[in-house]
Amino acid sequence: MGTRMMMTMGMSKPRARSSSHILRSPPKAGVSKHEGALAPAGPNSRALYRLMAWLSPAFPIGAFSYSGGLEWAVEAGDVADARTLQGWLTVVATEGGGFCDAVIFTHAHRAVATGADVLLRETAELAAALSPSKERHLETTSQGRAFVEAARAGWPCAALDRLAAVWDGPVAYPVAVAVTAAGHDVALGPALHAFLHAATANLISAGVRLIPLGQTDGQRVLAALEPAIDATAARAMATPLDQIGSASFRADIASMRHETQYTRLFRS
Repeated sequence: MGTRMMMTMGMSKPRARSSSHILRSPPKAGVSKHEGALAPAGPNSRALYRLMAWLSPAFPIGAFSYSGGLEWAVEAGDVADARTLQGWLTVVATEGGGFCDAVIFTHAHRAVATGADVLLRETAELAAALSPSKERHLETTSQGRAFVEAARAGWPCAALDRLAAVWDGPVAYPVAVAVTAAGHDVALGPALHAFLHAATANLISAGVRLIPLGQTDGQRVLAALEPAIDATAARAMATPLDQIGSASFRADIASMRHETQYTRLFRS
């Protein structure tokens, strides 16, 4: 046993250092190494602060008033508990509007980062035209407009001026967030993951109110959707703009049916 342990220990290799860009402060006596993981005023901490502000439920875009058709799905019986809510949102995130928004976000961010004004216009125009229903169009453009206004007030940047110069139509929500993030040098990967998390969390919040569902069950659904969100982000970053598309027909129909739903709490 002792020989085997010695051989195993001798063959083990030191772990490679993480490729993370987290800035680390010098170690201090009597302080845990984890306490200095982020430099007090480093670029990563500023990016994190801004993402948390922009994608917080408190950011004034009225996200709480939209359900993306989920309200009709609950009334129709498609979504009735935590299991069916998770299934519905998995399809939306991986094959539906969530995936399309992620692709739009990716290309809008890259357009700003590379100074590609033609791509920025094409992306903004496609995003405004891609909504499958009147209410989904209202949902993305009203939140996009509100986001741009709030971002200009608190975090103005030249990228928002560029967007206004190349596109004078309605701004979709993923375009607004991506342009702002890129304009403040927030990396695409973290920005896209934060965007998808916020959109998913908002739909779960709607589900908690509509089904109704307990808050703890809502968090279980959010945790269970983490692999789907991660896969959507990875796929979106590898998808050309001309290959965007969705296959969540029931969710699209739900957003259309919601327009004539008799009793409604949400605008979509």
